[in-house]
Amino acid sequence: MADLILHHYPTSPFSEKIRLILGAKRLTWKSVTIPTIMPKPDVVALTGGYRKTPILQIGADIYCDSALIAKKLDELTPTPALFPAKQAANATALAQWVDTAFFQVTVSHVFKPANLAHMFAGALDQLEALTKDRTAMRANGTSRRITSAEALATTETFLRDLDRQLASGVRFAAGDELSIADFSIYHCLWFMRRAPGSAKLIEPFKNVAAWMQRIADFGHGEFAKLDSGEAIRVAQNSKPLSIEQPKDAGDIRVGDPVEVLPTDYGLDPSPGSLVTCTPDAYVIRRIDARATDVFVHFPRINYELRKAV
Repeated sequence: MADLILHHYPTSPFSEKIRLILGAKRLTWKSVTIPTIMPKPDVVALTGGYRKTPILQIGADIYCDSALIAKKLDELTPTPALFPAKQAANATALAQWVDTAFFQVTVSHVFKPANLAHMFAGALDQLEALTKDRTAMRANGTSRRITSAEALATTETFLRDLDRQLASGVRFAAGDELSIADFSIYHCLWFMRRAPGSAKLIEPFKNVAAWMQRIADFGHGEFAKLDSGEAIRVAQNSKPLSIEQPKDAGDIRVGDPVEVLPTDYGLDPSPGSLVTCTPDAYVIRRIDARATDVFVHFPRINYELRKAV
């Protein structure tokens, strides 16, 4: 198998989710550090427009969204399982809620002016650039702004229930076994710990803190740094995986020109032609001047596939 190449940046919460999964599975990988804000020319060369972080590259196959990346890593290395049979449904449902609804709650905490001032002390130009980038990223998106009162109530209720569950002797978020839910919850709380104002909301919950340490102890696995230009050359010199029995997506046929885009925010479409539609993913083919011939994989949940205009 080609090397696992993770395109990410250190402060990205969804990247921390994947880094810890790589550590839990004791995988060796290559680390490409990408810009925190646009422009991201090497990322766009691979994805065609998708701008969220992280992305996983395996040769000329590009996997977008941490939910799909986690499933791919679980397919490649089934132990420890991210979707253990006895709790597969509740782990998946909890992870989806956390990655969408609860993540927006954490953003509302972390992006309060006092927290941002702490995180960007002495770097107001970086804060201004980040604010403009994230505003543009959310333009025309469907994610609603959450009030401070709602964010506080959601956080306290969820952490209290999780703490009580952990106190009962259940070691993990969705049951007795480690699952994808642990990594989804952890990355949100890890994000909140970046600033004192949001970090203090976690402090009263000692069982949650102990659980966080258990997850953090997985580490990030063994990795080596890779230049983004070299990652492009890997794609140039590789061939996408062959697709056996490609399937249409309803009235969109294999080979049709299409666009894929998120349905919540970061609504930048990635153009290409449909390769296949699986129960979990859309796969499109892109011919790029730099990355040449790549297959880009997107989850079906929270993503729209549409015919290109």
